[in-house]
Parts: sequence; C-alpha cells; structure tokens
Amino acid sequence: MFKIRRSRDRGRREFGWLSARHSFSFGSYHDKNWMGYRHLRVLNEDWIQPGKGFGMHPHKDMEIVTYVLEGALRHKDSLGGGGVIKPWQVQRMSAGKGIRHSEFNASKKEPVHLLQIWILPNKRGHKPSYEEKTFLPKARTNKLCLIASPDGAQGSVRIHQDARLHASVLAKGKTIKTALDPKRYVWIQVARGSLQVNGKALQEGDGAALWKEKSLTLKAIEGAEFVLFDLA
Repeated sequence: MFKIRRSRDRGRREFGWLSARHSFSFGSYHDKNWMGYRHLRVLNEDWIQPGKGFGMHPHKDMEIVTYVLEGALRHKDSLGGGGVIKPWQVQRMSAGKGIRHSEFNASKKEPVHLLQIWILPNKRGHKPSYEEKTFLPKARTNKLCLIASPDGAQGSVRIHQDARLHASVLAKGKTIKTALDPKRYVWIQVARGSLQVNGKALQEGDGAALWKEKSLTLKAIEGAEFVLFDLA
C-alpha cells in the first residue's frame, strides 16, 4: 500500500531567518491526519539564514537526527558536545532524560539547508548522548547507505528505537531494487530531485508511506537525493 505526502501540502512557517516545512504536525502547525508515521514523529525541512539559528533550548525523550543538505550547522549542547555539521555528515542526539542544545548556521554568508528528524525512543529516561558520523559520497552514491540504526551497524549512528535510516544519491536513470519485510513500514523523503517509487513519481519535498509491500524499486528521474526510513 502507498500514500503520498506532497511537498505543497506540508505545514509551512516563515520567520525571516527561518523557512520551515513540516511533513507532520509540529509547533503551531497541526494536522490530525499527519501526526507522524509509526515512531517517526517529526520530519522538518529547514532553511536557516547566515548567522541565525536556535538558541539554547531543552529536549527530552526523543532521538534527534540531523541531516545537512547544504551549508554548515553549528551545534553546542549541555553535555559539552559541539561541532559543525556539513553535508555527508549525520548527527544524532539522544535527548533521554533531558538535554539542552543550540543550533546555528555556521556561515555568515550562506544559508544552511537541512532535514531534522525526531524519532520516539523505545523507552523514557535514556542517558543523554551525542554522536556524529561522516558518510563519504561514494558510500551513498547509487546505493542505500545505512546512516542510523539501533545497533550502529555498518558504521551508522545509534538510535534507541527499532528504526533504520538509509540515505542515497541516485544519478539520473539509476535504479535501486530491494526486498521489503511486509510486516514493516517504510517512509521515503525526497530531499532533492525527482524519484519514481514503485512506479509512482515523487518530486523534491514529497514523502511517501509504504506498508504491506514485499519489494521496492527506486528510480531517479532527473537525479535524486532521498532518505528512506525502515520502521517497526
């Protein structure tokens, strides 16, 4: 089964320094039909202007994965962690029983474009932690690259949930075929370009939910970058 969430239908918030699109209900944007998908609770696409960002603020009991598409994002947290996240890098922050952090565009000239992903943890009260990994372009070009998992497999960041996140950049006309467990659930988010998913066309910013499917065929129409979520 297949359900598409078109980019144009997402929640939209404009703050001057921040332009945001929400696939699921978030903040003041509420849509009872799109409260999340399985354990995937938040999927935001953000554009942050140079030198701007989110000051120190708290999180609790959430697995937060940041995927930078363009530019650089500076992170600092109450654990003493910090760094600059760039394309081909993935950041994971387990908020657990409580953490504070800030996120700012690290550039004074260029905007930063990113996906911020929140996944509900398998239980409350985990010890807060932070992790950052680099995935070189060759690791996700024309194939699925595991970037987050519950066991840190294949060098992925570790999350406290039965969920696996894959990223890929497909050249025009390239195809990936993979088997699916029909008892699991899949969400695909197209970050850039256009993609056919089991024959259905998705454009930049579109997402799609799949369930009770045994196989998946992904074909880039004009080149595409996307994130695939494998969810319990």
